[in-house]
Amino acid sequence: MTVQAAAERRGIDWSKRRSLLIEAGIVLAIALFLILIVPALLSGFRLNLMGRFLALAIVALGIDLIWGFTGLLSLGHGIFFTLGGYALAMHLKLQIPPTASSQLPEFMSLYGVTELPWFWKPFYSFPFSALAVMLIPALLAALLGYVIFRNRIRGVYFSILTQAATIIFFNFFNGQQKLFNGTNGLTDFRTIFGVPVNNASTQFAFYVTTIVFLVLAYALCRWLTSGRFGRLLVAIRDDEPRLRFSGYNPTGFKVLVFAVSGALAGISGALFTLQTGIISPNSMNIAFSIEMVIWVAVGGRATLVGAILGTLIVNFAKSLLSEKFPDIWLFFQGGLFLLVVLFLPDGIVGWLRTQGVDLVRKLTGRNRVATYPSLEEDPEVDYERKNLGD
Repeated sequence: MTVQAAAERRGIDWSKRRSLLIEAGIVLAIALFLILIVPALLSGFRLNLMGRFLALAIVALGIDLIWGFTGLLSLGHGIFFTLGGYALAMHLKLQIPPTASSQLPEFMSLYGVTELPWFWKPFYSFPFSALAVMLIPALLAALLGYVIFRNRIRGVYFSILTQAATIIFFNFFNGQQKLFNGTNGLTDFRTIFGVPVNNASTQFAFYVTTIVFLVLAYALCRWLTSGRFGRLLVAIRDDEPRLRFSGYNPTGFKVLVFAVSGALAGISGALFTLQTGIISPNSMNIAFSIEMVIWVAVGGRATLVGAILGTLIVNFAKSLLSEKFPDIWLFFQGGLFLLVVLFLPDGIVGWLRTQGVDLVRKLTGRNRVATYPSLEEDPEVDYERKNLGD
C-alpha cells in the first residue's frame, strides 16, 4: 500500500470515527438531560408516563430493526413484549412477605392450587428471571422465524402468520386462570430486592434503568445496521432474490435479527411492567402490536431515532387527547396515522432529512445544487474534495 493510499485510508477511518463520537456524545447528552433535567420539569405522574413510553421505545427499536432495515413487517411483537413482562412479573409475585398465610401467589389460592407449579420455581431467582426476560422471547422468535424463513415466506404472508401467532398466545394466556390469573394478569407487586416497588425512589430507579437500557438498545441497533451486516439487511429488504443469486442465504440473517428484535421486545415488556405494576394478556392483542408499527411509521422507518421519537409523540398525544377528549380521541389517533401515510410516507425524521432540509435552505437562501445523494455523504469523495482539490 502506497503512502498516499494509507493516508486516504486513515482519513476515511477518522471521518467515520469522528461521526460516531459525535453521535455518541449527542446520545449521552440526551440521556443525561432525561435523567437530570426532565424529573425537575414533570410531575410524578407525567414522569411515570415518560418512563413507560421510553420503555415502549425499546420495542419500537426492535420493530424498526426488522421492518425498517430488513423489510419484515411483524404484527405479533405483542407476544414477545408480554412474555418479557410475565417473566419478570412471576419473579415479583414470588417475593411474598414471610408473614403471609400462604406462600403461593394469592390468585392461585383462589383457584384451589395447593402447590407452586414446577415452571414457576426457577423464577425465585432474579438472575434466572432477568435472563428469561431476554432469552424466552428471543428463542421463541428464533424458532418461529426459522420455521417461516426456511420456507421463504415473506411479505404479507409473514405479517399474517405473526398475527395468527398473536391470537394463539392471547387465547392461551387468557384461559390459564390457575397458572397466570387469566385475563386479569399478574399485578399487585410488593417488593424487589426487599424494597417496596411503589416507592417514589424505587420508581425513579426504574426510570433511570429504562433510560440506560434504551441507550444500550439504540447502540446495539446502530451497530447491527452499520457496516457489512447492515448492508445485508438492507439488501434483504430491497431485493432478496438478487441477494440469494449473489451467493448469500438470507435465512440465517433474518432469524438472527428477528431473535434480537424479540429480545428487545422482552426487555421493553419487563421495564414497562415494572412501571405500570401489571401485565396481562391484553398486551398480546392484535391492536397493540399494530400500534407498535404505527409508532415506527410516524417517526420514520430505518432511522432508529424516528422509532424513539414516534413512540414518544404518539403515546403522549394519546395520553393528552384521551384526557381532553375521552370520547373521540381515537379519531385523532387514526387521523394522525392517515396524515403520516398520505403526506409523510417517510415519517417525521425522514421528512426532516429530505424536504425539511431543503425547506430550511430555501428559507435561509442557501439552496444546494442537486447532486447524487450518496456522493454528498461518501467519505472518499469528501477526502478527494478536501485534499486533492482540482
